[in-house]
Amino acid sequence: MLKHSELQITQQDVIEGLPSHLRRFVQIQDSERYTARDHAAWRFLMKHLTQQLSHTAHPVFREGLAGTGIPIDRIPSIDEMNNCLAKLGWRAVTVNGFIPPAIFMEFQARKILPIAIEMRPAEQLLYTPAPDFLHESTGHAPFLVDTDYAEFLQRFGEVGMYAIVSNYDVQKYEAIHLLSSLEKSPSPDPDALALAKSNLAKLNSIDRDASEAELLARLHWWTVEYGLVGSLDDYRIFGAGLLSSLGESQHCFNSASVEKLPLTVNAVSTDYDITRAQPQLFVTQSCKHLTQVLNEFAKSMSFNTGGVAAVRRAIAAGTVCTARYDTGIEVSGVLCEVLCDAVDNPIYLRAAGPSQIAFNHQQLPGHGSDRHSDGFGSPIGGLKDMPRCLSECTIDELRGLGIETGKAIRLEYLSGISVTGVLSNILRHHQKSILFTIADCLVTTLDGRVLFDPKWGEYDLAIGTSITSVYGGAADKQTFPNYHRPPDLLEVTDAPDAAILKTYTLLDQVEASMPKLTSESLPSEVSQALEIYPQEWLLRVELIERGDALIAKEMKQQLRAIQSEDPALKVLIDLALS
Repeated sequence: MLKHSELQITQQDVIEGLPSHLRRFVQIQDSERYTARDHAAWRFLMKHLTQQLSHTAHPVFREGLAGTGIPIDRIPSIDEMNNCLAKLGWRAVTVNGFIPPAIFMEFQARKILPIAIEMRPAEQLLYTPAPDFLHESTGHAPFLVDTDYAEFLQRFGEVGMYAIVSNYDVQKYEAIHLLSSLEKSPSPDPDALALAKSNLAKLNSIDRDASEAELLARLHWWTVEYGLVGSLDDYRIFGAGLLSSLGESQHCFNSASVEKLPLTVNAVSTDYDITRAQPQLFVTQSCKHLTQVLNEFAKSMSFNTGGVAAVRRAIAAGTVCTARYDTGIEVSGVLCEVLCDAVDNPIYLRAAGPSQIAFNHQQLPGHGSDRHSDGFGSPIGGLKDMPRCLSECTIDELRGLGIETGKAIRLEYLSGISVTGVLSNILRHHQKSILFTIADCLVTTLDGRVLFDPKWGEYDLAIGTSITSVYGGAADKQTFPNYHRPPDLLEVTDAPDAAILKTYTLLDQVEASMPKLTSESLPSEVSQALEIYPQEWLLRVELIERGDALIAKEMKQQLRAIQSEDPALKVLIDLALS
């Protein structure tokens, strides 16, 4: 019988612990999906990355590879990783390469690494247009063995899942998703590719104010993805984008054109271009310093500041956001209007389209998008002749004020908004009244504007005197999900044919029975493949590793010939021959 510390954690164990709105993004990893050629590509990259990074990556990187279940010689299983990550208090799941940033952040906040399930093909070893297994496992997981970094990553998730996302952000995410799906095909439709690039360029050219999510994405890029740690004169790599790139991990050290800047919260002002090497990188003093910078930025975010400025930020975004009242009640929907008094205090808030009313991130019974399908609106502020908020009154105190279910009521707000009708229900939570339901209700402003008409049905009045927090997404994401798993936009049909894949598999089988291949023991199928696929450079690299001196010499000559015919492979073949 296994001891508790030896229990095996399966993918299903992790998935079953997820809320339903996250579970839909998970894809089960099947080890059979990775070919012998995929494993060969992994080996090639990992061999040269670990050699290249031995002196340029932070020392934690090498320790973290072993500590998080990431081998050099083959693509790891997510179960292997989870049995190591569990010791660090983390888990991992495999996902479609592109998931909405807010979903990615929520996984991270729950101490779960979302890892793209695909392995980049051999044709895209230097650059992959989409997230892949190597980048997200080798890049992100190793530093979790550092407690300060792990705390920073989780904190980033907690902050990121509350960032307000704009309609522009959604359009750009979808444009990048489409372009990357096209680019990952070895032979994309040139017209579709040109159109996708043009559409993304048009989006990039739009002059606008960056959303909270975009600013936070920049900080994520300059730290989690492309961060350096140390001093301006003596630094090491810790960013996942650099750690998983043979090209940029060298370029950032060897090129004087890459400016090194001290990391401060001002990094959010520096945009980035994912299609080229970065002209500058930021250096953090330590992992604790990362959290300090993140928290400094978080202070300015709407979920911390609240107030009318935060509401207006959400309205400008045009996406589902949540406004929390000082009583704890939460209104989720596409916030579309806020009325203010003469000194700019919000006095009425309105959401358009399907909306939700929640408390402490849990939808109130009967107050989902079915009831509030056409939107929601409610006054904010104190009542005339009332020294405190209605929520603080007991039921007996409310009766003393003439506020009793089954009876007509009239509420006069200090702002001049009036609410009249018959009170049909008082919803209380934690001994506070947070929501009145009123029949035959009329809501008007001081100047006579009708905010709610009796013929529209019952009126639900959220109780509160101020908006203390505004954040992106719905309060209860399980009952009001506003993100869905993105589809695979392109089916790659021109993958390597079965014959070449079979050759890699055969090499694996032969290696299991003999220490080194010789010219005499080389299977005829492999010899035939070398003739049929004269450009298959990775197969020749595998034979250098597995063959004797004579085979290695012959394969090196063939690689040099390939290199002379295809300069695009120069960097990779140079590495193989080094």
